[in-house]
Amino acid sequence: MHGVVFWKTGQGCEWTEGEATTVLEPRAVSHLVTWQDGRCSSEFLASLPKPESHLSVATGFGCATIFWLLQNSPEFLKFYDAAGTIHDYVVAMLCGLTRPLMSDQNAASWGYFNTQSQSWNLEILRGVGFPVHLLPDIAEPGSAAGRTSHKWFEIPKGTQVGVALGDLQASVYSCMTQRTDAVLNISTSVQLAAAMPSGFQPAQTPDPMAPVAYFPYFDRTYLGVAASLNGGNVLATFVHMLVQWMADLGLEVEESTVYSRMIQAAVPQKDTCLTITPTVLGERHLPDQLASVTRISSSDLSLGHVTRALCRGIVQNLHSMLPFQQLIEWGVERVMGSGSALSRNEVLRQEVQRAFPLPMSFGQDVDAAVGTGLVMLQRSLNQKESSEQTLQTATNFT
Repeated sequence: MHGVVFWKTGQGCEWTEGEATTVLEPRAVSHLVTWQDGRCSSEFLASLPKPESHLSVATGFGCATIFWLLQNSPEFLKFYDAAGTIHDYVVAMLCGLTRPLMSDQNAASWGYFNTQSQSWNLEILRGVGFPVHLLPDIAEPGSAAGRTSHKWFEIPKGTQVGVALGDLQASVYSCMTQRTDAVLNISTSVQLAAAMPSGFQPAQTPDPMAPVAYFPYFDRTYLGVAASLNGGNVLATFVHMLVQWMADLGLEVEESTVYSRMIQAAVPQKDTCLTITPTVLGERHLPDQLASVTRISSSDLSLGHVTRALCRGIVQNLHSMLPFQQLIEWGVERVMGSGSALSRNEVLRQEVQRAFPLPMSFGQDVDAAVGTGLVMLQRSLNQKESSEQTLQTATNFT
């Protein structure tokens, strides 16, 4: 949702007739610069103008990437006249939009967007020569962006298409059955999100050191989100390191075998004095922080001890960003756990329950596509009910 792709209006794709269906072929469109892009250093970000927003700007954010391109590759930007997230691009191509539309959810993730006024920081951006013509128009999440301009697979021409949603918000919507639920997802990275109390408004001054960010949700409400860059990817790095060490010793072992064996070794190892800070990728609020291992003793060097300490470190790092006590203050009564790393790792689940002693439900399917479908279905039902009530009122008057 933070990433950016560029295209030429009217030339972003070409519709061609395939054997089974009409095919959307990208044309005058750039490669996607993802949220994982690391070209914007701390020094570069510090040189940018301060946004009029409660959200700080980090590397991988759309506006930060455009600023970097403006300074380092201005000729690249001259070739394009439209930009958005990758899903904004798809919506624009499906509907044949002359101007891209972006929900406030995605706009907030780009930076330089004020969620209260629902507008870009145009005055600030124009003042430093930012190409503001690339910024999409803003639409309400859950609203319609347009209708399909061509038949696409089994989707008929003229089908209504919703404005693209933030993947985090759509994922949370797919499994947050009650507003008192918190949603924890541990996959490649980690997200812990909870709905903020009604009427909550974030402070309008960004705090780059704040570990919790407040993202627009639906109906002008917010999600409080601790988003750690270090999750299942840290475990994958550890497994890859072990496999590489064994290869250096002349032994061939599959990574899947190593992963399952280290979990088996850690399950009975209920505690350890070994402490691992697993931030090999830093964090958005602490980009220069590295990982570390402390309290090393000869009795805590088994595979079980190290794996237990690593899983505990991942969860404790998240807890340091969004403590259990804060969830209670927000009115959270249950945690919905999901994600591939959490589902296949019993040790991680144990550590989550240790750090967040609330009723837990594991194995929930967090799916942005499902969440998007539920949002659009709910909006459609609401519109239908509203129309029926209006019709009933008119009938009563006549």
